Amino acid sequence: MLRTDVTGSKLWLLWVACAGVGAAAAALVVLGNPGNMGICGACFLRDTAGALGLFAGDGPRVFRPELVGLIFGAFVVRLVQRRTEGRAGAHSAARFFLGLWMGIGALVFLGCPFRMLQRIGGGDLNAVVGLVGFVVGVGVGRLFEAKGFTAGKTASVIVPAGVPPLLLAAGGLVLFLCGALPFGPGPDDTTGKPPHAYWVWALGLALFAGAVLSLTGFCAVSAARQVFSGPRRMLWAALALVAGYLLVTALTGKLKVGFADQPVSHTDHLWNLLAMALVGLTGVLAGGCPVRQVVLAGEGNGDAMITAAGILAGGCLAHSFLAVSSPSGPTPAGRASVLIGLAVSLAYAVWVVAAVARSK
Repeated sequence: MLRTDVTGSKLWLLWVACAGVGAAAAALVVLGNPGNMGICGACFLRDTAGALGLFAGDGPRVFRPELVGLIFGAFVVRLVQRRTEGRAGAHSAARFFLGLWMGIGALVFLGCPFRMLQRIGGGDLNAVVGLVGFVVGVGVGRLFEAKGFTAGKTASVIVPAGVPPLLLAAGGLVLFLCGALPFGPGPDDTTGKPPHAYWVWALGLALFAGAVLSLTGFCAVSAARQVFSGPRRMLWAALALVAGYLLVTALTGKLKVGFADQPVSHTDHLWNLLAMALVGLTGVLAGGCPVRQVVLAGEGNGDAMITAAGILAGGCLAHSFLAVSSPSGPTPAGRASVLIGLAVSLAYAVWVVAAVARSK
């Protein structure tokens, strides 16, 4: 298993594998996905929620085969490794709550941390601003952890407890194949709606990505942690992912360096920074970025499924209350949501630390 505690030659395998995931994400953009959005946990959960009619107002309403691919790619790895148990822990309501704010922050920035890395690989310098906020948010989360913050520990549970994410993913795919869930226009569509790679490519490349992300344990939050301390293996893996994405975008003429006119992006630096600070903070407190939560759900982790459900709910609320940013910038509701999210997440972390201290 290529987890981040490997050394020597296996480190090269870790980095090559993550570069391959970056290249696969870039390939999905070349094949029709929106710019610098080969794979995005928060966006794709929101898109699928829209296909199910779970939010009011405007917004994408398309089924995302990439989610199914990530989940089943991780599941296949779990089977190969003969890990059949489910996993679950505690603080489920807190994980949902933190996931909700993570989803809102991601949509104010216009992408989860995984998409942030893709945007950097595609030359979007606004994502570099977001990266600064993300690292700061992760650093603040680490301070709370050092003071005793916990969202509960996961432990092995009976096999059926880890099955629901697989059933949901399989059910969504069946509904889509039966024509009950919309997929949206193809890459050559001219209606102005978000384009999509052909579903077979989306599913296949995401299966590969899910398997690699499960094998490596890759998480953007874990990579940002290593900016502050510890081995830098995950941080180098993140750079490899960016490099793989950059290489494909450069070879296919998709690379565009700058701040202005980037795809699905805005240039309001303050709110890019603050929104990703919220995502980084909640990502630490909840135990992983959106894509990592989806992959963990595929591995049978019930805690991750609850967090992913919170991210999906955050996307629904962001659209229903007009908090999602556009290329022209964040909305007033989006700005207010980020500030509220930072305030309540910090307050919750302080409360937990105080409660843990009193219990000793």
